[in-house]
Amino acid sequence: MTASLHGSRVAFLVAPEGVEQVELTAPWRAVGEAGGNAELVSVSSGPVQAFEHLDKADTFTVDRLVDEVGAADYAGLVLPGGVANPDMLRRHEAAVRFVGDFFRESKPVAAICHAPWMLIEADVVRGRRLTSYPSLATDLRNAGAHWTDEQVVVDSGLVTSRSPADLEAFCAKLVEEIAEGPHRLRSRQTERTG
Repeated sequence: MTASLHGSRVAFLVAPEGVEQVELTAPWRAVGEAGGNAELVSVSSGPVQAFEHLDKADTFTVDRLVDEVGAADYAGLVLPGGVANPDMLRRHEAAVRFVGDFFRESKPVAAICHAPWMLIEADVVRGRRLTSYPSLATDLRNAGAHWTDEQVVVDSGLVTSRSPADLEAFCAKLVEEIAEGPHRLRSRQTERTG
């Protein structure tokens, strides 16, 4: 990767369980390799239980609680998927507010697979072009998004991808967007890659 994050802090927001492990670890590694500092943020302290599909995988230690941090503390936000992960998170007001704050501050956000459910809950998808796991397409369209079936979609700092199969492109784009810094929403202007 050519972009550098020069010690920038990047938040990874996850629920206490249900995050798809590779959707956490691959972007985490990409942020670290680009010189960034990844921090695991959750709604409760203690270990986070990751999964490989439906099977328990590794556990990860929470660095910060979501109600103790804000978008101002980070250069960008990564939302890993897993079906249960965003479904749990969207029921926590502090987590939803945290996501929304990144958009209010025009900071880059990267969401993969089922993670765009959090974007719907934060009411930040209307008018935006994005992708997700295919089963979320109707939910996203109903929330006002322009859903497309592409490997990775970038819209004014919002990076989205469909599944773990897209991780290489997703990781490269999220590092690039975070390195670029805040992105003001451009009227009907999006970047397409895929």
